[in-house]
Amino acid sequence: MEVAHFLCGTECYVVCCPVGPNGGSSHATWLWAHLVMAYIFTFWIYYTLYKEYKIIAAMRLHFLASENRRPDQFTVLVRNIPPDPDESVSEHVEHFFSVNHHDHYLTHQVVYNANNLAKLVDRRNNLQNWLVYYENKNTRNPDKRPRTKTGFLGLWGETVDAIDYYTAEIEKLLKEEATERERLVIDPKAIMPAAFVSFRSRWGAAVCAQTQQSSNPTLWLSEWAPEPRDVYWSNLAIPFVELTMRRLIMAVAFFFLTFFFMIPIAFVQSLANIEGIEKVAPFLKPLIEKEVVSSFIKGFLSGIALKIFMIFLPTILMTMSKIEGYVSISALERKSAAKYHLFILVNVFLANVIAGAAFEQLNTFVNKETPNKYPVIVGTAIPAKATFFITYIMLDGWAGVASEILRLKPLIIYHLRNTFLVKTEQDREQAMDPGSLDFASSEPRIQLYFLLGLVYSVVTPIFLPFIVVFFSLSYVVFRHQIINVYDQEYESGAAFWPDVHRRLVIAMIISQLTLMGLMSTKDPKHATPVLIALPILTIWFHKYCKSRFEPAFVKFPLQDAVVKDTLERATDPNLNLRSYLQDAYVHPVFHSKDTEQPVAIDEEENNPLVPTKRNSNRSTPGGSKYGSEVGSETEY
Repeated sequence: MEVAHFLCGTECYVVCCPVGPNGGSSHATWLWAHLVMAYIFTFWIYYTLYKEYKIIAAMRLHFLASENRRPDQFTVLVRNIPPDPDESVSEHVEHFFSVNHHDHYLTHQVVYNANNLAKLVDRRNNLQNWLVYYENKNTRNPDKRPRTKTGFLGLWGETVDAIDYYTAEIEKLLKEEATERERLVIDPKAIMPAAFVSFRSRWGAAVCAQTQQSSNPTLWLSEWAPEPRDVYWSNLAIPFVELTMRRLIMAVAFFFLTFFFMIPIAFVQSLANIEGIEKVAPFLKPLIEKEVVSSFIKGFLSGIALKIFMIFLPTILMTMSKIEGYVSISALERKSAAKYHLFILVNVFLANVIAGAAFEQLNTFVNKETPNKYPVIVGTAIPAKATFFITYIMLDGWAGVASEILRLKPLIIYHLRNTFLVKTEQDREQAMDPGSLDFASSEPRIQLYFLLGLVYSVVTPIFLPFIVVFFSLSYVVFRHQIINVYDQEYESGAAFWPDVHRRLVIAMIISQLTLMGLMSTKDPKHATPVLIALPILTIWFHKYCKSRFEPAFVKFPLQDAVVKDTLERATDPNLNLRSYLQDAYVHPVFHSKDTEQPVAIDEEENNPLVPTKRNSNRSTPGGSKYGSEVGSETEY
């Protein structure tokens, strides 16, 4: 027997090849077994992904057709509204859509830059919470008035009567809020060039959301409005012209975050073995040679170090997505998930496979005389890291699923908040809020394990049971958590699936390329021509699924819109849609009953001409340089 060893950390993965009649080993037979299994795995995944995409697309269309009435079904978000010298933003929006969507336009709500007002409201709510806390404290002990300090968190400053102090501060903030509200209503600069435009039917909204509104494609940009609870109001105040620059800056920052993060990862991987630690710290040699310490270093040190590096990453990526200016929570989570997926692909998978091998084989890379040995070194790096990734799955995957069902972190945070921060029943309810599923970090981690399973399914089959256990536990646990624990923050109707499918296809292509690199070290003349077809087939499969199913996730069929509108008119003929949509997209800070809400100009239904406030052509639909019809936009 001839034994071919694929080094897997400190152990060996052994492939036994029978010896041929002339003393050589029959590698070709075993090589073809790997190649055939690669094709079997690939076509099975094609079938599974196609079937899943088809089922989810059908479920989405069924959900959209059967769901109850929602404001976002009738509403479109319009951005980059051009200025008009004779009309306000609200009047310009009303004029444009009354002309171009005369039979379907219903009303609109302009977008205000209410971020300062929102900060004032948050401060007042916080002070109100403290006031309730001290009033309750005074009720329990009326003989002693509560006292507090006016400094930060009541830690320093002048000592005053707490109830009187917070009452005065709240009254002061109420006056500031009233002033800020008045300014928002009368100051044209507080109105952003954006508006939520509502239509009489879903058909009218679908036509507007899915078509170009102007001859200038950079103006009057329309898209489906997110549902009201999905709107991220702070980013609506960002001027549209800033978005490109913001996203460019964040792209550069993300590039440096991703690729410079490899430096500490590679350093940790080079030290996460006994030889590396002995070179850096020789005085620790007696300690690390003990069996317990040695086993810990070999099995867990590298995984724990990597986990510590990843703790704060999701928060950083979500902050970057917010800076980029996306206007819905669902879009923020999708973009954060995409960044997180790319990050862990580079820094968890590629860094550990390539950089780890490069540090270990640095002398070989530098001193080898023949460059044709480089593919051999890189090819053997894939199975050489199997033990590390098995450990990573057990430490991060299995333990992560267990921590998800136990929810130890939220439990600890709740008790800390309950001990130090909870002052009223409202605080306690907020502390007990389970929140929603963290899609931005959970989904990319799951796809990392899918990638690992694909890469090692043919190379190191012993890897598969660990992956199967992880996905089985994840299915049971997350199904339970989503149904019974988490509160749904918004409803997207499976809008995330195209992104998930695309990343699964990327994982397939990576696994196929790594398999080609490994097999080229054995028999490049036969393996490479056979395997080169796999990534080509995978790209074709992705394009086919994209053209076949993705339109159901980005567009709403007009046929379905007509059917739903017809059914609604038949079942609820007296529906007052204007009243239903009136306050749907008003900024939350304007929901107070004491707040004056701007009223949109409604269409004059019986007047075939649209009145304007322009100095010329007062009774005509167009005529201004910044008007609404053909030729009305600035040249570009």
